[in-house]
Amino acid sequence: MHKLKIQPIQLPGLELKRPIIISGPCSAETEEQTLNTAKELSARGIKIFRAGIWKPRTRPGAFEGVGTVGLPWLKRVKEETGMFICVEVATSHHVYEAVKFGVDMVWIGARTSANPFAVQEIADALKGLDMPVMVKNPVNPDLELWIGALERLNRAGITRLAAIHRGFSSYDQSEFRNNPQWQIPIELRRRIPELPIITDPSHIGGNRELLAGIAQEAMDLNFDGLIIESHICPDKAWSDAKQQVTPEMLKEILDNLVLRRPKIGEDTPRVTLDELRKQIDQLDDQLLDLLKERMKISEAIGKYKFENNITILQTRRYDEVLNNRRERGSQRGLNEDFITKIFESIHEESINRQSEIMNKALKKSKKQE
Repeated sequence: MHKLKIQPIQLPGLELKRPIIISGPCSAETEEQTLNTAKELSARGIKIFRAGIWKPRTRPGAFEGVGTVGLPWLKRVKEETGMFICVEVATSHHVYEAVKFGVDMVWIGARTSANPFAVQEIADALKGLDMPVMVKNPVNPDLELWIGALERLNRAGITRLAAIHRGFSSYDQSEFRNNPQWQIPIELRRRIPELPIITDPSHIGGNRELLAGIAQEAMDLNFDGLIIESHICPDKAWSDAKQQVTPEMLKEILDNLVLRRPKIGEDTPRVTLDELRKQIDQLDDQLLDLLKERMKISEAIGKYKFENNITILQTRRYDEVLNNRRERGSQRGLNEDFITKIFESIHEESINRQSEIMNKALKKSKKQE
């Protein structure tokens, strides 16, 4: 494994303090929209302006960005507001164009970071440049792939690196656009403690109503900054309208953030108590989701048993399950009595669910007779 050499993110004349704030529209749509949004953000103290120039979309036909034509707009933002400018790059061509127009920082998106060939192409294009580069987590929850993308950039001599946590795609329905799965960036912090982690509440939430809570959670975990999408008129945005806020709304979110500063010293643990508790919370959520799915299957079994005139309690099957789970739990270092109690409770609830299903089905069949 390549040991990462990380230097602090630096921008000329700007002291970057926690929380680092990066903001701007999902997409640069017009010169007027880009400049007006930047000026409003600058007036509220934002120093780093982000805007999508090339937009990788899930399906063809969606707005995929204005392309290179928007880079002069960002150059004007830099000249007229003094803000630093930041764009997403997905190819070597994007890198060359961004550098040509004076872009200060770039980030690699979730779809690109999942492709080692694409990341290597970008790393080769960035070789020799002392430019901060941020890497979003891959679409799927694959920490090794995320670290691998960072390693490829580092091997190309890029040391001013940061990670962007934007959540992970999930087939299951959730209140989030992308499930945060906080335990993954927490593990990234444990492995590479010197690597800045920027949280992306916009893409995690997918809904402006969730942004403040996600931002606060990131600060409670002692992450280093936030990248939040802001648009002069969010409801008319050409892409991802629901997750963008006005500059005024952004200021309100930031003003209400509570920053908990851990004591710094030789004995300061790399992983804080809050971070460990957050991992437990995330794992408990996963356990609850799995139990929910297990009970759905138990209900389907209850229906099958009714339709095929099978009794609910199948003692031999129950013994097989209990003995099997005890053995498998023991192989994982879990106490057998603990496993027995858990699966006895699960079995009891499964029987209750099946009984309820069969009783309802029986009543319904009697009414139909």
